[in-house]
Amino acid sequence: ILEVHARGKPLAEGVDLETIAKETPGFSGADLANLINEAALLAARRNRKDIGLNDLEDAADRVIAGPERKSRIISKKEREIIAYHESGHALVAKVLPNADPVHKISIVARGMMGGWTRFLPSEERHLWTKSQFDDRLAVSLGGHVAEEISFGEVSTGAQNDLEQATKLARKMVTEYGMSEKLGPRTFGQRQELVFLGREISEQKDYSDKTAQEIDGEVHNIIQRAYSTAKRIISENKAKLKQLAEQLIIQETLEEPELDKIFEGLAPQPAPS
Repeated sequence: ILEVHARGKPLAEGVDLETIAKETPGFSGADLANLINEAALLAARRNRKDIGLNDLEDAADRVIAGPERKSRIISKKEREIIAYHESGHALVAKVLPNADPVHKISIVARGMMGGWTRFLPSEERHLWTKSQFDDRLAVSLGGHVAEEISFGEVSTGAQNDLEQATKLARKMVTEYGMSEKLGPRTFGQRQELVFLGREISEQKDYSDKTAQEIDGEVHNIIQRAYSTAKRIISENKAKLKQLAEQLIIQETLEEPELDKIFEGLAPQPAPS
């Protein structure tokens, strides 16, 4: 689809659209068309006659998170917290074997986000396993844990991470049958707007006692992910500090620079 929308556009030599495709899972055709057009505009603003990979990646960032907000005033302390938060996500992802590789981390504000970490899936994925979800949850909580360990308290910056982690953990229990205690079944009959693909209501088909067990299992899944993230960051505090300090200096770190910082840090399986 990217190739279709890129026809007639002057792509620079060596641009690999497959890399951009991996960075944009879930994009609709309209999103991809917007990405190509944004990249062309960025190239023109940079006085380039062709569209380079950096233009395409920056365009993807704009479509996903909005334009850069370099005019947004952030205090030195907040900047430091954001750097450690994003570094926490990246560090946990680097160590866990089932997490997607980190492609880029930045503390340049975009939209409502103070910073962000971008992952690059190593393969097209249609199915998820429990171990992949477990690692994904630990990565989501990596920013929260990094703040807690580095500053002795947490900020509101992890709100979206916690919300997404809670939703995923509940789906693991109620939709995917991934709870050892409750077994391979689903909970709740959902009614959806078929044409919009949107859930509008859920009919409860389980007892209040089971509801408590579901809450307990969701809590246990999140706590295990939290413990995994805390173990990794506690064992690699020096690497976390190195990464955060470099991020404060450069604002954005891409894969080659991240690989240098992470050198010697081999992926390790999390304890069961």
